Amino acid sequence: VLKRHGATEIYAIAVHGVFSGPALEIINKSPVTAVACTNSVPQDEFRARCPKLRTIDIAPMIGEIIRRTFNGESVTQLFVHDEQL
Repeated sequence: VLKRHGATEIYAIAVHGVFSGPALEIINKSPVTAVACTNSVPQDEFRARCPKLRTIDIAPMIGEIIRRTFNGESVTQLFVHDEQL
């Protein structure tokens, strides 16, 4: 549908990519340009079978969340957008 309406590239984002069953085959055959996925679930095996997968490393963010929680600091501030910056 997107291509029929003029899209030249299509991107999808997945948070916890558990690509089960025929999911990777469907992605490979689809008009999707790329699927970006966090590494909250290991992605190496999936990437080997699907060249359209891109991995977003969330380890630094998880580490910072753990550090802030341990030190009693705000985790919310990581997700607040300040338009004045």
